[in-house]
Amino acid sequence: MPEDHDWEAYKVPPTRTPVSERTTSVPNPVNYFQTAFNYVFDAPVTFVREWIERLQNKNKFYYYHQKFRRVPDLSECLEGDYLCYYEAEAQWRRDRMVDQQIVEIVQERMAACRQREGPNQFQNCAKEMELLAQVTKAYQDRYGELGYHGNARTCLMKQKHRMMEERKAAQEKEQS
Repeated sequence: MPEDHDWEAYKVPPTRTPVSERTTSVPNPVNYFQTAFNYVFDAPVTFVREWIERLQNKNKFYYYHQKFRRVPDLSECLEGDYLCYYEAEAQWRRDRMVDQQIVEIVQERMAACRQREGPNQFQNCAKEMELLAQVTKAYQDRYGELGYHGNARTCLMKQKHRMMEERKAAQEKEQS
């Protein structure tokens, strides 16, 4: 910018903010209301909140890293042990939610790869496609056809029937 610029076109702001001059000697009542509000409402609430925060900072507990202990599988529960049945059912539900999240994450990665690669998706996203196929097959083998009301017992029975079919197929393959 040249040295001889137009001071009227580009006005420089004042270097100091001017002090407002009071035109009356009567005090402003708003200041009294603000001070009263601060001492009556704001200060006690702030004190209590800071006190509670100090107590909470001493005992921090992070919920998002909660680790559940592994409980026995439904096949390991004794007959009539309803508490074990309940814990195994809860464990199965947690495992199912984890497996659903794994499938969703792999699907999101696949979609991101397809979006990123465009027409070259079939050759550049082959690893993601293979991983998605493996994960969905594993999920379908374990939880497929259970429906909305599936539970640990029906899942266990499905796995038992699948193992029996695999054994039967292996025996027939050996005999022929």
